[in-house]
Amino acid sequence: MTELTSRRGLLFGTAAVSAGALLAGCTSNEPKDSGNDEPAGSSRPAADDRSGKQVTIGFAGPQADHGWLNAINDNAKSRAEKYSDVTLEITEGSNDTAQQIGQIETLINKKVDVLVVLPADGKALTQVGLKAMRAGIPVVNLDRIFNTPQAYRCWIGGDNYGMGLNAGHYIGEKLKGKANARVIELAGLDNLELTRQRTQGFDDALKNYPNIKKVARQAADFTVESGQAKMAQLLQAQSTFDALWNHDDDQGVGALRAIEQAGRDDFLMVGGAGALSAFQAIKQDDGVLKATVLYPPTMAASAIDLARALGQGKGVGGLAEYEIPASLTLYSAVVDRTNVDQYLPTGFK
Repeated sequence: MTELTSRRGLLFGTAAVSAGALLAGCTSNEPKDSGNDEPAGSSRPAADDRSGKQVTIGFAGPQADHGWLNAINDNAKSRAEKYSDVTLEITEGSNDTAQQIGQIETLINKKVDVLVVLPADGKALTQVGLKAMRAGIPVVNLDRIFNTPQAYRCWIGGDNYGMGLNAGHYIGEKLKGKANARVIELAGLDNLELTRQRTQGFDDALKNYPNIKKVARQAADFTVESGQAKMAQLLQAQSTFDALWNHDDDQGVGALRAIEQAGRDDFLMVGGAGALSAFQAIKQDDGVLKATVLYPPTMAASAIDLARALGQGKGVGGLAEYEIPASLTLYSAVVDRTNVDQYLPTGFK
């Protein structure tokens, strides 16, 4: 997830305009028909109504060892299938930076028209991004950002600071009438900049609620197992608190197991990312999980739209400019019981 921080101010609504909607006039080509069993980002209106120049898009991402990353791959594939004028060359995902660099170099040698790259490590893959750009192949840098804008034509990704900000405001509004409210935080990997950005946004939001104090923070590893183990530790250390923000819905599955095993239901929980399991729990509304803040994997579908527009020399519908933007940061909408039905089709497994 991205290392680019977007300071969005104090917006914390539950609805957002998706990047897919913004791109809905990206080019003027006709998408292929598809069935209903596909990621929601790909079932949203495709970016055209008439076929155009044939474009070969190379797609390289990390290993899909996490629900969100698997959803990234699914969204990219399904979106590309919408277009009769798009051929997708997709590599086998890898968390080994040397292997991923080699895969991207193979795509460069194949002379693909555009590259979409979600790097396992943005810093480590910057040079191969530069290599593609210097070879005349525009790069759409997806989520984890390269070290220099010279390595990509367009960056698209989520808003980690905004996730924390909106989670903090949601919790703050729920607890603003409670004196001496206590909250805790189950973070992700602390060696990642994105984790620090999420925590910073959360802390900044809580500054607006002087009645609330964050009394504990525990880092986990974005896995079910770590979520369960670290949440158990938090529950043992904190006998009473009013709210929990968990950075990631995958590790949230484990956190909810620990909460159930401890027999605790005396607080509200907010998750992060937008997993289907989280949406279903929110809709059922019989547990502590009341909301989640999005980090939408539909960004991969929008990255395909952008890549296709680049390959065809088009701009983005709804904007006056002839060119696509240099960067596009997605909004971290809050999903709770009031709007969960809208977002259910976007949930990833």
